[in-house]
Amino acid sequence: MQQRIIGITGGIATGKSTVSNYLHLTYGLPILDADIYARKALDSDRLAEIRDRYGKLIFDDQGNLDRRKLGAIIFESDLERRWLENLIHPYVQSCLLTDAEKLAPATIVMVIPLLFEANMEDLVTEIWTVICDPHRQLARLIKRNHLSENEAKQRISSQMPQSEKAELADVVIVNNDNNQELFFQVDQALLNSPVGLFLKIS
Repeated sequence: MQQRIIGITGGIATGKSTVSNYLHLTYGLPILDADIYARKALDSDRLAEIRDRYGKLIFDDQGNLDRRKLGAIIFESDLERRWLENLIHPYVQSCLLTDAEKLAPATIVMVIPLLFEANMEDLVTEIWTVICDPHRQLARLIKRNHLSENEAKQRISSQMPQSEKAELADVVIVNNDNNQELFFQVDQALLNSPVGLFLKIS
């Protein structure tokens, strides 16, 4: 039987973590988070390449990467963002594949914010896109990441628009700050899979 791999994507601050946490806590599904692997990628030898490209300005006195300064660079330049993504994405994809194989044949969830942008659709058997009202998205991002409005808009505009991600998804989940409605949609998506139901809950 094919392993069911649910790919959760969506714009920044739309509620991907809320959905994946619910799936883990309610159904016990393992979560593989691309952002966690991406952070690990920056704690490895790739730091040397980053230092070579940007110098010491984005490192603190202890030699640790200042992620906020790096973010300021990559969200202001499509070229720099693509360079960093090309450095990190192969590592992230390898980690996702390896850990998915270790968990087979269990149903798992991959949270991949840039699933479409990074061409990782083939890693999953179904795609759920989480969307929300754009004004809510902006307000959430400003509050969560302590950003200015301009910084938040830069991060949002660096990703594929929510509407395009929704068109490419098997399932669209709307998250407009009503958890009861949100979790009902998740329950329905899980139990009415577009690729057939093969969830086993222990």
